[in-house]
Amino acid sequence: MFDRKRLSMLNRRSFAMLSAGTAAAALLPSRSHSQGQPPPPAAPVPGAIEALIVNRSEPVLCAEKDNVDIRMSHPALRSFRIQAIHPAYIGGLVADNFAADWTNCDFTADPAFKPPAPPRRVTIYEDEWLWVIGYSYPAFWRPADVPVRIGNRVEQGLHLIQVWVRRNERSEEVAVVYPPDGYWRIRPLPPQHLKWSAYGSSFVAGPIEDKGRPIVEFKEVVFDPATMTFTTPFRRGGQAVLKISTLDRDRLTMDVSFDRPIPDLPFCSLRSMYVTEFNNDAARVAIRQKNAQRWIEEPLMDFKQAQGVEFWAGRHSYSRHNTSAPDMVFDRFSTVG
Repeated sequence: MFDRKRLSMLNRRSFAMLSAGTAAAALLPSRSHSQGQPPPPAAPVPGAIEALIVNRSEPVLCAEKDNVDIRMSHPALRSFRIQAIHPAYIGGLVADNFAADWTNCDFTADPAFKPPAPPRRVTIYEDEWLWVIGYSYPAFWRPADVPVRIGNRVEQGLHLIQVWVRRNERSEEVAVVYPPDGYWRIRPLPPQHLKWSAYGSSFVAGPIEDKGRPIVEFKEVVFDPATMTFTTPFRRGGQAVLKISTLDRDRLTMDVSFDRPIPDLPFCSLRSMYVTEFNNDAARVAIRQKNAQRWIEEPLMDFKQAQGVEFWAGRHSYSRHNTSAPDMVFDRFSTVG
């Protein structure tokens, strides 16, 4: 049995004593417009397209199972953007709830692969403002056979990679990736009035296959600390480049590009959890269609499918589960890589 949310939470606590310092200037929030003035309009997207967004979610009673599966596809897509943005109610949140809820959960049928080596934690990269930490665990649902490379250093047998940054005189974990199944979680820096904020929904980006769960199979994971860029060659051929381009107290933005289209499979899936309106990681969806004058808005489990240039999944009201977890936005779908 394994729960990626709980594993990430425990690892975050174990790393909480990192010393403070100054953040990288390359990821500082933009100050390009004057205080109190609206930002300039967004630049048009070259090769803009609508993606087909299909809901394949299934109802469950267990709050620790990712039953939400919303897939995006387009035969000519080469790039898009993913954003993790604090929920609209974050300013009114004074306490968080991130404890695991195992009510009505049974994972006894899940596969588990035991690594040949004992559990370990390894620092793969470290400088004055950035750390990349790898973990292996006693068991995971897929074998840990994807190498992780930073510069000339290669690590084998890792189930989880964490990206930590030093910001605002403290250390913050902002992204994780699971090399064995291609899952990602991202989050912004916590708002100023909270000590930290939770992870919530996850995503997979690349040629999605169903192998017990929707997964993307990597050949390896390569990280460039200087540009905050991941490169993930796929076992099916081709590769993705995922770059953290914005990181502040409001959002984390990740720009995704493929070296070739993925015509026969979905290129991305949002994975999340929904049990009830008060127990979920995402409860609502909204889709903006090309040239439309309003958004389509629906409860997550009622949504079926739509074409859209922008897709949002999140919450309007507090949940008992990962209350501070970010909303997720997918947009800037394009045929230009």
